Amino acid sequence: MHILNEFYKNIFIKQKLMRTVLISLIPIIIFSTYLFGIRVLVLLAAVAATGTVAEHLWEKHYGNKTSEAVFVTCVLYTLTLPVSTPVWIAISGILFGLFFGKLFFGGFGKNTFNPALVGRIFIYVNFPEPLTNSWNNAASIFPGGFSTYLTDHIDAVSEATPMILYNNTAKLYDIQSLLLGTVPGAIGEAAKLLIILAGLYLIYKKVASWEIMTGTVIGFIAANAVFYFFNLPVLNPLHGILMGGFLFGTVFMATDPISAPKTKTGKWIYGIIIGSVTLLIRTLSLFNGGMMFAILIGNTFAPIIDYFVKESAARKKNKLEVIS
Repeated sequence: MHILNEFYKNIFIKQKLMRTVLISLIPIIIFSTYLFGIRVLVLLAAVAATGTVAEHLWEKHYGNKTSEAVFVTCVLYTLTLPVSTPVWIAISGILFGLFFGKLFFGGFGKNTFNPALVGRIFIYVNFPEPLTNSWNNAASIFPGGFSTYLTDHIDAVSEATPMILYNNTAKLYDIQSLLLGTVPGAIGEAAKLLIILAGLYLIYKKVASWEIMTGTVIGFIAANAVFYFFNLPVLNPLHGILMGGFLFGTVFMATDPISAPKTKTGKWIYGIIIGSVTLLIRTLSLFNGGMMFAILIGNTFAPIIDYFVKESAARKKNKLEVIS
């Protein structure tokens, strides 16, 4: 055991923050396996092994250790996928996300964009069929997915994910089904109650920003009110928040400490941008979701937001000094 521990220390940089995020994800992984089958674990293992080895070889080439953040990236990325996503497509996405979202920028701590989302959008654009039309039923009776490799595939539009069902037929799943997660969708987005509990845990541990989470929800609700005022087709805010990957993105993706703003005011602005842009994309574009695009747009503006927040604070300080 000691030898294995020393071997691990020689390869990875230990990061308590990343381990806390992984702990918060464990219940979601277990519940997702119950919903969709053992293939959840197979997909996770394939993505994690590929991503970890790829980043290790890259960092080793430059004489650096591998950050434990790679595990978080791999898990978050996998949880945004439909469970029936072909393994080779999932692997292609994580490699693209790690290299073009992080490693080419200089590695951990230097990336502008969330690498998990970079990989997700890469396969979303290049392989739209399995990412938008290939869904599986969520189990509702124990032992559920624990006793099967993969739950039944969905063919009919009437059984589609909540977002697709609403966009195609204007029908809605009930709030209870959305909260309990017994609906089709991406692997990790269904467990709404567990996502909320994970968010509270991360806030308690001071790992994730409550300002970003709250700002995102406020931005979404505010945009919803504006759209409703102008008679645009929007859902009630509660349904909107519980549908798609909004909650998962709010808790785990938007709060990425590297690609998000660092100033307190900047975090509020950043969250509001993400929430409002998500609704804008959902309502006025061809995309069923919008959260992943909104977060990457937020990533783009994060450095600019921090710059202007600091500049504004500096100007106010100078004015006070002049007055005094």
